[in-house]
Amino acid sequence: MNIREEIEKREHEYLSPRACFADESLGRDRPEDECPMRTVFQRDRDRIIHSKSFRRLKHKTQVFLAPAGDHYRTRLTHTLEVAQISRTIARALRLNEDLTEAIALGHDLGHTPFGHAGEAVLNELCADIGGFRHNEQSVRTVEVIEKGGEGLNLTKEVRDGMLNHRSSCMPATLEGQIVRIADKIAYINHDIDDAIRAGVLAEEMFPSEYTDVLGHSVKIRLDRMITCLIEDSADADVITMRQEMLDAMKGLRAYLFRHLYRGSVAKAEDVKAQDLLRALYAHYLEHFEEISAEYRHLIDLGDSKERVVCDYIAGMSDSYAIQKYQEIFVPKGWAL
Repeated sequence: MNIREEIEKREHEYLSPRACFADESLGRDRPEDECPMRTVFQRDRDRIIHSKSFRRLKHKTQVFLAPAGDHYRTRLTHTLEVAQISRTIARALRLNEDLTEAIALGHDLGHTPFGHAGEAVLNELCADIGGFRHNEQSVRTVEVIEKGGEGLNLTKEVRDGMLNHRSSCMPATLEGQIVRIADKIAYINHDIDDAIRAGVLAEEMFPSEYTDVLGHSVKIRLDRMITCLIEDSADADVITMRQEMLDAMKGLRAYLFRHLYRGSVAKAEDVKAQDLLRALYAHYLEHFEEISAEYRHLIDLGDSKERVVCDYIAGMSDSYAIQKYQEIFVPKGWAL
């Protein structure tokens, strides 16, 4: 019995019967020889971490565009926080931590530069070809964009969790459902933390009808949300939490949308960022040959020029998008 088989055996001995077992995976689109040391979900996690799209997350905005401080979250630090919360929950519920971590690490690979402002403008620009949604782009990234069109050939369970991590969706596995809620727990709390650090919001500004339930600090809220989720999901067929907590989370999230994501000084630069992406999109449609070769080949797979330009821009980091804009539109020697 090799190391992988030992791990798979231990999974059946220790994990809950509700867990997704590695040796019962639905598999990959392209069959591969098994690794003697790692389960299929461990290999998926490693492939995601070593991918180009994962590395680019460190220079993609979470909420604050080009923050001046070192402690503001980026899309990468958000992803790591989601992975940490997800693994804590999966361990407590005796579900598959490796699958949970792989989904968490891959769930935002398709996010655009400039956060949700970037996603909104690409959705607008691509309306005639089906729009743009970052969860779908995350799956597209690992299926056809990475490795020169080969993709990462991830298991169906990981891709299902990545695709269905949004509120309107429901993953097929409990591990995917953990990531779906852990994503919200993470960004509600770390976005509040960043907003307080930036002086945009203050703890006493949040409605007491939500904070009396969730807690009056980031630390307390994180502890209550995670503890509640674990307690309420222990014997359930789905990952859930009591309605009082869900309602408070939804209310606090709605408050953040009104006062941080869409209405604060922190988002004052969004219009400029969106205009920048519109200009890049129009330019690359007209000068398609300037797109990186690793994206141009997608035309040969049957994708439209519009979709490939969208892929190229979606893959950019904030700093790279600004750099390309400056190269194309700003006269040499001028400061942007």
